[in-house]
Amino acid sequence: MVEEVVEITPVPAAAHAGRGLGGRSSPRRLSEISGDFEARLPLSIGEFARVLGGGIVPGSVVLLGGDPGIGKSTLLLQLALEMAQQVRVLYVSGEESERQIKMRAVRLLRNGNGEDEKDDSGGIASMPEELLLVTETNLNVILEHVTEVKPLLLILDSVQTTYLPELDSSAGSVTQVRETASRLRELAKTSGVAVFLIGHVTKEGAIAGPRILEHIVDTVLYLEGDRFQSYRLLRSVKNRFGATSEVGVFEMRERGMVEITNPSEAFLAERMINAPGSAIAVTMEGTRPLLVEIQGLTSPTSFGNPRRTPNGIDFNRLLLTVAVLTRRVGLHLGEQDIFVNVVGGMAVSEPAADLAVAAAVASSMRNISVRADTVLIGEVGLSGELRMVGQMPARLREAAKLGFRTAIVPRRLRAIEPWPQGIQVVEVRSLRQALEQAFVDDGKGKDAASPRDQ
Repeated sequence: MVEEVVEITPVPAAAHAGRGLGGRSSPRRLSEISGDFEARLPLSIGEFARVLGGGIVPGSVVLLGGDPGIGKSTLLLQLALEMAQQVRVLYVSGEESERQIKMRAVRLLRNGNGEDEKDDSGGIASMPEELLLVTETNLNVILEHVTEVKPLLLILDSVQTTYLPELDSSAGSVTQVRETASRLRELAKTSGVAVFLIGHVTKEGAIAGPRILEHIVDTVLYLEGDRFQSYRLLRSVKNRFGATSEVGVFEMRERGMVEITNPSEAFLAERMINAPGSAIAVTMEGTRPLLVEIQGLTSPTSFGNPRRTPNGIDFNRLLLTVAVLTRRVGLHLGEQDIFVNVVGGMAVSEPAADLAVAAAVASSMRNISVRADTVLIGEVGLSGELRMVGQMPARLREAAKLGFRTAIVPRRLRAIEPWPQGIQVVEVRSLRQALEQAFVDDGKGKDAASPRDQ
């Protein structure tokens, strides 16, 4: 429970006239409104531009959230350094001093510009002249700075530290966050300034403050990843100017966030070929297919109740898959501890990875490896059947591009279009058939390829 003090004070009529998205409103016919779209501001950070929908829309409000230390301030400072080469940028910080930000900017520029001659990420030659920095938390003063310097891009770090002095509540409260976001939205829509906000998150991972904060802004981005892993995922959960659930992949290095243009290859770089308990799944992140390695490990339990430990997949999906393997395939997993891990810190939530999870667990149980050039795609049903998943052609094209020769997929009920070229597609109806096709022939005969012997 948070106390919220509300003072009823008379508001002059002039204040009402100045608020709103376009001053005084007047109804207009939709046919009379110009349909010309303002060009996006080009962004050289390709993964960031991909998530935004192709670039920065003038007059848009973007909210970026993420865990502490995940790299939010670093990513937006890189954005400011890049955009200051073409437009004026105002970076407002309420959490760090000017010296701290300058030290980070110097590190980003120095390491991105010539220390590593083999790196082609393209550093910036010098500190851009059009990047202005101010440390301020009073929103009225910030708006005065915007009126004075007239930037085309405003970055505020963070919305929870900004306050309006006419409100009695402290910075970060529900009232302050809601009113601050509303004022910045009005600024963006009336002046055409693109506004980027950094938002704190709760321990559950949601952006702190009222839910209306996410409704006010145009785009909501989350920077995800384990702080002890190098990969970061920039995920779009709301976007009025592009596709939702789009994902950009970055790697945190000394010079900041480095975009990974081929994340599937990066996730599979350290894979051990023909190792039991490893299978390749193709998951969709927005419109992008990603190949990830799923590892499974079974071990005889030392306790009365066997453990089920997933990392990167849903716990209930793992229980479902193990139950199907036990009941429909015949694997004796009731006395086995089962561990499943998605390599690279990825979190796979869609059912298309069920078949790869089942293959990884069965492979570890039988100590037989899955074919190294095979990907497994499909949802596992409770009857042991395989069900088709969406965007299958895009998944198969991505697997073929990375050199995989075979894909085990559910059987199509009707063929609308032919399968992509360059990869052999094996259609199966049940999980049992999929495992028989996936396992490497270890030379023990046909029975060795079937998990019935368990």
